[in-house]
Amino acid sequence: MAEFLRERKYADLGTLARRFETSLSTVRRSLNELESQGMVRRHHGGASYVAADDEPAGYDFIVQDDRQSAAKYAIAEQIVSRIHPGMTVMLDGGTSTYAVARQLVGKRIIVITNSLPIAALFNEVSSSETIVTGGTVYNRLGVLYGPACESTLAEMHADLAILGTGGLTEEGIWNTNAMLVAYQKRMIRAADQTVFAVDHTKFGKRALYLASGFGPAVSIVGTGEPDARILRAMRAAGSNYERVPIPSAKEEP
Repeated sequence: MAEFLRERKYADLGTLARRFETSLSTVRRSLNELESQGMVRRHHGGASYVAADDEPAGYDFIVQDDRQSAAKYAIAEQIVSRIHPGMTVMLDGGTSTYAVARQLVGKRIIVITNSLPIAALFNEVSSSETIVTGGTVYNRLGVLYGPACESTLAEMHADLAILGTGGLTEEGIWNTNAMLVAYQKRMIRAADQTVFAVDHTKFGKRALYLASGFGPAVSIVGTGEPDARILRAMRAAGSNYERVPIPSAKEEP
């Protein structure tokens, strides 16, 4: 099982049970043992391989960032349920969208991304067609940005854009960096629908730049309940908020 996860990077419980022709409870026990040895990390509904020697250089933030990991994977699971074979999906960079990407590897879709970690993941473990934008590399997040990235996105179309965020207020969705917001705006314009993955720690927070207002083509999937003013602003503009429960350790599959 460890070798399978090393090759795939991530697998859900159902995939592991089918691959090894065993029960979900046996898979859980095996994953718990591997986690105790430091070889894998359990997530809601699955596990990822985290042995340091096998991680791609420069992508350590994916493995090391445990902040709100249960929330991110619960949100990712809900977003993935919207995606069907044949769709074209845009993914930006960051740990929230990487969590989505891990759960998309088994779907036959077209992926457009400016994230080098996400591109590497799909290249290694997925049968999806992956299109990577051009641009300048922002090393901390492993994303491509700048005029080349934005011009590529301007010529593309997607059914759905899946984006991360730095904050959520009644004004809309915020992010921390002008260059991140610039390519996010391009992705929003290129997609029929946009969904933002927002954990509850972002509610009520303004970052430096407003990435998007609310509207019928913008939805938010998050954990917890935003302030009533935020919910009213969403509804007034036609945005949908979908609340995802955070699994406790006892509830985690």
